[in-house]
Amino acid sequence: MGGHDQVETGTQTPHVGDASGQGGQTPAHVDGQVAAHLPAGPPGQDPRWTVGENPLRHNVSDISVFTIGAGAVATRGVPEESEAGAGPETLISGVYIGAGPEQHLLEGPRWTRVDVDPPQAAQRFLDLYGGVLHRVEAVGDGTFRSIRFACADRPGVLVMRVETARELNPGPPVRRPGIESGVRTADIDIDDLAPDVETRCLRVESDIDGAVVTAGAQQCTAAGLDRIAAVVADSAAGDGAARSRRMLTRAWETGVDSLLTSHRAAWARRWATTGIDLPDDPETEMAVRFALFQLWCNAGAHGENAIGARGLSGSGYSGHVFWDSDVFVLPALVSMDPDAAAAIVAYRVNRLPAARERAAAEGRRGARFPWESALDGTDVTPRSGFLGGIPVPILTGTREEHITADVAWAAHHYAEWTGDTEFLETTARDLLVDTARYWASRFDEDSEGRAHISNIIGPDEYHESVDDNAYTNVMARWNLRRAARLQPRNAMEAGEFAQWRDLADRVVDQLYPDGRYQQFTGYFSLEPLLAADVSRPPLAADVLLGQQRVARSKLIKQPDVLMLHHLIPEELEPGSLQVNLDYYAPHTTHGSSLSPAIMAALLARAGRPDEALELLRAALRLDLDDRTASTASGLHMATLGGVWQALLAGFAGARVQDGVLSLHPELPSAWRELGIAFRCLGRRVRLRITPRGVGVRTDGPIRVAIGKRSPVVVTGDMWCPWSEEEHSE
Repeated sequence: MGGHDQVETGTQTPHVGDASGQGGQTPAHVDGQVAAHLPAGPPGQDPRWTVGENPLRHNVSDISVFTIGAGAVATRGVPEESEAGAGPETLISGVYIGAGPEQHLLEGPRWTRVDVDPPQAAQRFLDLYGGVLHRVEAVGDGTFRSIRFACADRPGVLVMRVETARELNPGPPVRRPGIESGVRTADIDIDDLAPDVETRCLRVESDIDGAVVTAGAQQCTAAGLDRIAAVVADSAAGDGAARSRRMLTRAWETGVDSLLTSHRAAWARRWATTGIDLPDDPETEMAVRFALFQLWCNAGAHGENAIGARGLSGSGYSGHVFWDSDVFVLPALVSMDPDAAAAIVAYRVNRLPAARERAAAEGRRGARFPWESALDGTDVTPRSGFLGGIPVPILTGTREEHITADVAWAAHHYAEWTGDTEFLETTARDLLVDTARYWASRFDEDSEGRAHISNIIGPDEYHESVDDNAYTNVMARWNLRRAARLQPRNAMEAGEFAQWRDLADRVVDQLYPDGRYQQFTGYFSLEPLLAADVSRPPLAADVLLGQQRVARSKLIKQPDVLMLHHLIPEELEPGSLQVNLDYYAPHTTHGSSLSPAIMAALLARAGRPDEALELLRAALRLDLDDRTASTASGLHMATLGGVWQALLAGFAGARVQDGVLSLHPELPSAWRELGIAFRCLGRRVRLRITPRGVGVRTDGPIRVAIGKRSPVVVTGDMWCPWSEEEHSE
């Protein structure tokens, strides 16, 4: 391209912790200290930082895998010469169209299309360190190359550069999305930025007061094309067109080269504070980095963020928000970007009115959150669907109520992990109180005063309409107790809190004398079928055996009782994790994508890291290998969040309680060391974990407890060698 540097097909990329990008060969670690910079990777396509095409994955799944995004805007990896094909191209968080179960994310204007002869055997790859999607022609004249990125430091600004010697007809810089009922599109006047720069501004508006405005500009030369698009969400009466035009003007004046430089610097800063180093396991290292990359791209919005089950990487589940967002994604984000985690809580807080209305309509008090949520917080769960081609009713919308406690837990976890002690007394107070009020009205008492919840569905979902599901009951009990710890505002509220504490003490939690928790009343009497009796997990047992057969057995879809040990171990019988793992793991089919990563975290915590690593690797390859043939509908956000939880809470053993970061690491035999960087309690923390000890580096004072040792204040570097007793455990 005349006047521009050539498109780069690879960069020299440092490991986590090196924000310079200079590639210095600083020793990673020595006993007694934690190095500031880790060694750099080789120039070119460093396999530890690169996600390429995969013969195990269909081309339509590549479109999801190669998603780029920033803030609330993401573009899927549609090839330049193609239409969007399998699904939308550009999606914006929180902008929906339609009503009820059919409500789904509105596709914005398309901006990546270029009319050019398809490159021959062009290879695409994501540079995770720089945040750039590359495409390079591998055969033929080899002259087609392109890059695409979503400016990490300018959310909503999308950039593409194409270099080719072929005849190029770019068409307009912005095009209308696919035809859909209820969508209105309109061209908006926009001034040209220069005589040789083509511009266009399109507004796409839904039928429920949501709109996306995209202003685009492009410039062609004999060498190729530069194109920039600025995307904003808008309302029916909003000023989105003006905002989009201003963003575009500033970006165009900055130029593609400068935008790329600042974008890469922003990604380098991210990797300097959050990431992983696994010298002995480059494949796992790369896959974990991919998970972090896509969490930033799909779930990195600040302010308020509705994160659907597939994020912004596809149309799966229509962009509906499940417990995935609160329990799987938020705990990952709070250690990566606390403001992004706060945006998840804000989404729930802002929909408290709808949750209150639903509780009142059902004759309850407080607030009941919907199983599937979208624009305004009303329930959008479908009422019927298909299982193995057979129509079945969907009961989760009416009976999977644990999400109300999950939402409360997410707010608590955010406050605990960040150390924001006022958050639950201010921003999230009404949420915590109203969810507790719901549970207080939901329990029924028997003649002996014990509290029960009947006709419920737990996380397992293979067993519907059960009584006293342990997960639901214990989460509800936790919700009551946590809300009752708030400072009461008056005597009436103090009395209410006291009633909640008393009720919590009488909840049936299904604990047996041997330490096992029965998943629900009658579970221990079911057919003792193991997952291995059916096939090798993961497997969809309800499809293979039928709903009724599975419901009569002990097969479970995903951790249920075990999820309690992951979220609220302090609420359970001390030392009960191992016996419940031994009992429930063989019955778990991992029929949900949510399952393997959390089970990996639990196995690591239980001192079984080699078993944990096997499940972690399965979770990491879910989308990279498209193991469920569903990645074309979007990446599995809960799995991406779950694998980071498995690393941080499982293998590193990190947990925060009462302002103390506790570490109980467990390394599998395949890893000689684990380097992990994250944010916690307002600090940036880096750990180096080896069989000899744990190194901690922090940018400010933080209280840390390692193993069974008492907490100490760490400022700067600390090396904690294992004692002989600890080393032998």
